Amino acid sequence: MRLDDYRESENVEQQQAGGGSGGGFGGGGLGLLFGLVGSRFGLGGIVVLVIGMMLFGMNPLSLLGGGQPAQQQVRTTGQTPAQVCAADPAHRFSCRVLASTEDTWGAIFQASGQRYTPTTLSFYSQNGVSGCGAAQSAMGPFYCPTDKKVYLDTSFFHELTNRFHAGGDFAQAYVIAHEVGHHVQDLTGIADKVRQGQQSGDEAHANALQVRMELQADCYAGVWAQHNRDRLDPGDVEEGLRAANAIGDDTLQKSAGRVPVPDSFTHGTSAERVAWLRRGIDSGDVAQCDTFSGSIDR
Repeated sequence: MRLDDYRESENVEQQQAGGGSGGGFGGGGLGLLFGLVGSRFGLGGIVVLVIGMMLFGMNPLSLLGGGQPAQQQVRTTGQTPAQVCAADPAHRFSCRVLASTEDTWGAIFQASGQRYTPTTLSFYSQNGVSGCGAAQSAMGPFYCPTDKKVYLDTSFFHELTNRFHAGGDFAQAYVIAHEVGHHVQDLTGIADKVRQGQQSGDEAHANALQVRMELQADCYAGVWAQHNRDRLDPGDVEEGLRAANAIGDDTLQKSAGRVPVPDSFTHGTSAERVAWLRRGIDSGDVAQCDTFSGSIDR
């Protein structure tokens, strides 16, 4: 993906090293998170959460249906956005991808008479904090609706290549664009409706809604890609589709030695993720990303 001449976003921050130690979910960190999930979903829910944390796009809080955790103060390095983006090639590329999402969604919102408010990309290394509690590398990139920020440890890009065999700059851009898609859902009220719906049903119902939300974020990432088609290199789309295929719930559960359990899916099957990402890429139309009406197998 050709972004070398693109501007870098100013909506970025770098957390101090070890910013998440001892914090997260009222001081309990992942231990409390596992306890909360286990109390509602049992051991099976914890297993699914662990798998989900290896994915991008995971927002564990949306599955809990409980109260909001106490928001924590993100301790940053105090660097300017330019300094944050200049840290290394992964930071620089991420800053440019974020800028392109700002321009793309800004134009889409403006076309419908609305104003797009950008998200902030918060970089951290291994351990950090977010408005939703602890941020840890094992969670993968995620969006926190409490403070409306995307959290990213760029070491996840190595995970894409080495663990999921889905490397490439466009695959990395897709990760960020997917999380920005969750921000768009937050701005448009979709995320609130999903969370309300999850609280009114059982585990299977909550998971089914989460799947539709994640697939829509995939489609939104595809819309962003279509609006930046002139910057794509040959093979970029295939990189994104390969990444989507590698992180489907069924594929991940099989790779973990488990028989896929559809009621436990939270992101969708590999085929569904590929289909909705492609739908966004082919159409470039937000209206084509309605995963909440009818079947998702289309």
